[in-house]
Amino acid sequence: MKKLLVASNNAHKLKEIRQILGDRFEVLSLKDIGLEVEVEETGSTFEENALIKAKAVYELSDMYALSDDSGLCVDFLGGAPGVYSARYSGEDATTEKNNSLLLENMRGAEDRNAKFVSAVVLYFGDNNYICGYGESKGKILESAKGKNGFGYDPLFLSDELNKTFAEASDEEKNSVSHRKRALEDLIANLDEALL
Repeated sequence: MKKLLVASNNAHKLKEIRQILGDRFEVLSLKDIGLEVEVEETGSTFEENALIKAKAVYELSDMYALSDDSGLCVDFLGGAPGVYSARYSGEDATTEKNNSLLLENMRGAEDRNAKFVSAVVLYFGDNNYICGYGESKGKILESAKGKNGFGYDPLFLSDELNKTFAEASDEEKNSVSHRKRALEDLIANLDEALL
């Protein structure tokens, strides 16, 4: 079975990827192979950032590399915070600061439509890669609800679940998650000849 290195040590992300790709690859984390790397995300799209990370990890490990980039896109804010979701409130961003700034920027907004977006790239070397894309639609609340999840989850009311991602169980959130959909899209695009 081919080894696949995920450009992350996020246990939740790795678990989800293993569940979806585990029968096709031996899924490894950076920690599993003792690789410590911080790749600067300089792209202007989720796909560009995922590709930058996957290519960098491939070049350091010489293994198939998978990376994702994801974030929140709010209609009223013209798609912001987008690729800057993690550092929306600046270089010293925290979840609390990001959520506070989002609420401040949404004050009085009637259009509260938003979506979580994920782009996943599987890099094979020699500039060969495939990408999967997924999204999950919802609305931004005026105040936080729920204790689960992370990031913007307490403010994001899922259209499909009719509750915030922070009110949802892991199983519920994963059933409609943008990352799951991106990974499923990636699988649909996998060319068996490459493997």
